[in-house]
Amino acid sequence: SRFRHSKIMHQGNQTISEFFLLGLTVVSEQQQHIFMLFLCMYLVTIVENLLIILAIINDAHLHSPMYFFLGNLSFTDICFTTITIPKMLADIQSQSLIISFAGCLTQMYFFMLLVDLDNFFLAAMAYDLNITICHPLHYAALLSPKGCVLLVVTPWVVSNLVSVLHLSLLGLLNFCDQREIPHFFCDLETMLRLACLDTQINDLTILVIGGSVIFIPFTFIFVSYSLIGCTVLRIPSAKGKWKTFSTCGSHFLAVALFYGSIVGVYFPPSSAYSAERDKVAAIMYTVVTPMMKPFRYSLRNKDMKGALRRLLIREIYFWR
Repeated sequence: SRFRHSKIMHQGNQTISEFFLLGLTVVSEQQQHIFMLFLCMYLVTIVENLLIILAIINDAHLHSPMYFFLGNLSFTDICFTTITIPKMLADIQSQSLIISFAGCLTQMYFFMLLVDLDNFFLAAMAYDLNITICHPLHYAALLSPKGCVLLVVTPWVVSNLVSVLHLSLLGLLNFCDQREIPHFFCDLETMLRLACLDTQINDLTILVIGGSVIFIPFTFIFVSYSLIGCTVLRIPSAKGKWKTFSTCGSHFLAVALFYGSIVGVYFPPSSAYSAERDKVAAIMYTVVTPMMKPFRYSLRNKDMKGALRRLLIREIYFWR
């Protein structure tokens, strides 16, 4: 058995061992195709998000709260894809499914941290849109530089505390003979299913703390869009309404895809659990969503397209 070669270390009463990531269920003939597909998607995600960050840093026209939040969101998406996809690609190539317990905890910590950050930054961008459309005369006062920094620093602090709490509670559990993780990365819900002890405290923490971290920003986004909708309906011209709705459309689609995937993984009935469905939903929000966000936020934005064009021309001229 392959589990006989698993190195097991003991620390107090906690058994710390290596786990096996089963990854995606694909036949051997398709592995190289899957590898190339996800490698290309990963590279596209990294390049386009890096370009957005560089454009925001280098172009004075983009030094505004909206692009400040977008830059932070792009940085989060780069980190978010990097903690899962490279490991998955390495596993496909090497056929080695092993991940150490410490590696699993590290991956879970950053995964939870970055999911929560994404959630908060989407709420910050919804707030920016709300102020832009509903209270344009008070924009500078409501979104001052100090306020923008606070809207970025606070999510980092809260997300770190939540991630540490979940991992601390997970560290109190024992893991038995079952060491197969039916996923391509270490996920908290999946790990809890491998525990020998009762996980009621962990489940309650996920429901209360984890649910609050998702629900509160989502409620904030919902209220922001409701206020935007009421403001748009008061615009007399159809052209003005369409222009305002098109401004919000890209953000709304990103929010819908993000929360749709989260709900599909973490909030279904327990009787409806399916490892394959979890993988599909996880691919949506770890691979597809981060790759699509820059297209939605940038390619339909005149200022961003202009900044990217100037950045690329400057780089081409420099290398010549």
